[in-house]
Amino acid sequence: MKKKVSVILAGLVLMLAFQAGSALASAIKMDGIIEELIGTRYSYGGTTTKGFDCSGFTSYVFNKMGIDLPRRSADQANAGTKVAKADLQPGDLVFFDTSGKNNGGISHVGIYVGDGNFAHASTSKGVIIEKLDSSYYKPRYVTAARVLDESQYEKFIIAAEKQ
Repeated sequence: MKKKVSVILAGLVLMLAFQAGSALASAIKMDGIIEELIGTRYSYGGTTTKGFDCSGFTSYVFNKMGIDLPRRSADQANAGTKVAKADLQPGDLVFFDTSGKNNGGISHVGIYVGDGNFAHASTSKGVIIEKLDSSYYKPRYVTAARVLDESQYEKFIIAAEKQ
């Protein structure tokens, strides 16, 4: 599984190499944070490497990059700028209605990592990377938000160089 994750993340890095250099540095840093968390167990209300729930995972990753996100997935959906599914970029938050109510409410969040994949804290598998258009997540997709802007990417270059 780790090899598959590394291949996906390597593909993401190559894809981003064609984008702005500052975005590349940010994506590399985020990839490193996410890769270290793969396999961390799920824990309802969890916000640490001892266990994450979905919004605890996204909050943790973005906090490591100097960005504070609201704690709840529904509140995270209101952070940043809305993004069309066709325009997703690595680092965008993706939101789902997994409540079973199919009313468009937000009950789950992950981080888009490119190539149609997103990282999230699965209740059954812990932190993993899955296909956005899987048979489970595709019909439950609600929206996406971009919380990173160009000035923040510049800040990440400096932070990445210090590590």
